[in-house]
Amino acid sequence: MFTGLVEATGKVERFEQKKAGFELDVKMPAKMDGYSLGDSIAVNGCCLTIARMSGDLVSFDLLAETVKRTSFAGVRESDQVNLERSLLPTTRMGGHFVTGHVDESGTVKVIEPRGADYYLKISCSREGMAYMVEKGSIAVDGISLTVAELSEEDFAVWLIPHTMEETNLKERSAGDRVNLEFDLLAKHVGRMLDARLSRDAG
Repeated sequence: MFTGLVEATGKVERFEQKKAGFELDVKMPAKMDGYSLGDSIAVNGCCLTIARMSGDLVSFDLLAETVKRTSFAGVRESDQVNLERSLLPTTRMGGHFVTGHVDESGTVKVIEPRGADYYLKISCSREGMAYMVEKGSIAVDGISLTVAELSEEDFAVWLIPHTMEETNLKERSAGDRVNLEFDLLAKHVGRMLDARLSRDAG
């Protein structure tokens, strides 16, 4: 479980498909300490397990399903990825509950400065839009953000300069894919409503 408050960004050193699956190597920054083999790290919002370590280089194994569902398919060497360690019982809950289980990838439509802040608009599936409400929470590449605008096919959030400086959003541009995780409670409610409607219809 995570908060959606990115701790740092790391640099992709290698992303490669092997016979057994995909391997991702990330160079960890100095501020990301205290992790060990087998720990969970949210990488661009996707919960991954540390499989191998060598100095500040950390390796993760990814399933084909993970690559298919997320934006990792387009990751390149030297890309910056958002990093967050899993919650501790003593951690302050500053964002919202993020599981690290990415629901789908969205596409950046607009990312631009507006006044002192930044405006980000992302398109996603109609099914995904059903889980969002204005002022609700959404995790974009593992960043806990507040939905400011909604339409049938896209949503928008506002970003403060600190978020742009401390995350990989400063490298994003229109057309880029980002990982999306919808609010956990909204997904549970949606599932229960679907089950009830199916039962009533039957």
